Amino acid sequence: MARKHTRDEILQGALEVAFDDGLSRLSFGRVATRLGINDRTVVYYFPTMDDLVAQVLVSMGAQLQTTLAPAFVATASDHTELLRTAWPVLATDDADPVFALFFEANGLAATGREPYRSIVPQLVEMWIEWVATFIDGSADHRRVEAETAIAIVDGLLLLRQLAGPDAADRAAARLGLC
Repeated sequence: MARKHTRDEILQGALEVAFDDGLSRLSFGRVATRLGINDRTVVYYFPTMDDLVAQVLVSMGAQLQTTLAPAFVATASDHTELLRTAWPVLATDDADPVFALFFEANGLAATGREPYRSIVPQLVEMWIEWVATFIDGSADHRRVEAETAIAIVDGLLLLRQLAGPDAADRAAARLGLC
């Protein structure tokens, strides 16, 4: 009798496919091949590609939050103070593959491709709300500072992906983040 895979194991296999091949090449068949199972088993746990993609993106977001947790031990007064603690944690070789997938998802969303067009804005909103919890002040202040922090860090991380770590570090230094 063949070994049964859990939903979590299949999701982990999907994450591995996404990291190796990219989100645009994620498929039931690729996940099944990676795990040595029938693609119907993948479909049993994730009935549509939208379901699979959504769970992969949510898992990536959870990984980022886990990575950032040690940097966010106290609240900050504004986006600059927050980014001074976050940048050294985000600007690492270990975080680069996660951000490469995140930027791929952003690009797919920007071109209107589903399910990214529907999922990515929701994830960005969740990130804004999460980051806002680490900023002091009124709800409006926290929201604006979180949006600003995300805009800056995403720009820096995209620069890191495309122009290299040195370019991103120079820009971060110019902004007073390191």
